Amino acid sequence: GDARVRGQTGVLSERRGSYPFIDFRLLNNTTLSGEIGTKKKVKRLLSFQRYFHASRLLRGIVPQASLYLLDEDYLGQARHMLSKVGMWDFDIFLFDRLTNGNSLVTLLCHLFNVHGLIHHFQLDMVTLHRFLVMVQEDYHSQNPYHNAVHAADVTQAMHCYLREPKLANFLTPSDIMLGLLAAAAHDVDHPGVNQPFLIKTKHHLASLYQNVSVLENHHWRSTIGMLRESRLLAHLPKEVTQDIEQQLGSLILATDINRQNEFLIRLKSHLDNQDLRLEDAQDRHFMLQIALKCADICNPCRLWDLSKQWSERVCEEFYRQGDLEQKFELEISPLCNQQKDTIPSIQIGFMTYIVEPLFERWAQFTGDTPLSENMLNHLRRNKANWRSLLHKQHSSSRSNDHSGQVTGSQEQTLNKEETP
Repeated sequence: GDARVRGQTGVLSERRGSYPFIDFRLLNNTTLSGEIGTKKKVKRLLSFQRYFHASRLLRGIVPQASLYLLDEDYLGQARHMLSKVGMWDFDIFLFDRLTNGNSLVTLLCHLFNVHGLIHHFQLDMVTLHRFLVMVQEDYHSQNPYHNAVHAADVTQAMHCYLREPKLANFLTPSDIMLGLLAAAAHDVDHPGVNQPFLIKTKHHLASLYQNVSVLENHHWRSTIGMLRESRLLAHLPKEVTQDIEQQLGSLILATDINRQNEFLIRLKSHLDNQDLRLEDAQDRHFMLQIALKCADICNPCRLWDLSKQWSERVCEEFYRQGDLEQKFELEISPLCNQQKDTIPSIQIGFMTYIVEPLFERWAQFTGDTPLSENMLNHLRRNKANWRSLLHKQHSSSRSNDHSGQVTGSQEQTLNKEETP
């Protein structure tokens, strides 16, 4: 595939690649996505209202109301939602509809205002908006799960975590900006398939990053490319921007699920030894990594209606990968076989082995705050709901099977769940 150099030499935003024998366009269901994206971009650039608000800010005249960058029709409802952006029941799907698909840009502009980052870092609002549009448009809207709405959801969760007293009391403006930027860009340009798929199809990204944290490295490098191209931080000293770029990489790379145990073991050690010193920048950065990891996989801790939507979306993305693998006679990856891997069984396993251990430690860190208790309660209820649905599937399959047997994956999941 083609590659575009963004910013300084050596930083590539590796664009839509193609597998040796798989046309990458197979992953794109919307053939007119490029045309539609261009029209949306032009509409945004020509918005007099946005230019007017931004130019007022550039002249130092801060408007009475916060800058939301919304079309007038949606302004009232979206503003009402933004007033509750720190609430855990925030509905990102509704917010995305109210902002006409611009949830990530709108949310980040608002949060940068709320946290005082625009004033502290003397950011140019036009440049910030341009950068955020680049990030939002670099997500693939045709992905059921890894799209800009997921990025906005993770960013809203990160905002909630940054307000937890145990962390908030020590955070600097740099910490907050890094946390929000990493959340917004942590999956940018995600192709909708996982690392093993890229490796076994010999994708150029797998070769570039030597099969190690392939997607996460790509998300990070793409983010740096956009930061440099937009010149959002060009007015800051070079050593400051270099430090920001490196810390962004450290945060985004922490979201690699293959490193889950590494971070859990380290977190457990800190909590058991009670040796976290959040006055120390290194310990604060580690807890920002943990916060981002929590935000990235917090869907099972949301209200059931929201959690269920995310579960269905991520499994749809898995199944699409499985269909591709089957079409090209590749071994179907774990969790990607729609005939064997049911949504309830996938979710129960994910909650049990990935989500619960992390969020129990997070609650231990925060000190069982209302937010942590709320998340764990949702997690338990959602797991019970999936278990109930799995048992219904189990009963249904037995009634439809004269031999009274269930599928191997269902039986294995049920056995795991029912073992004390």
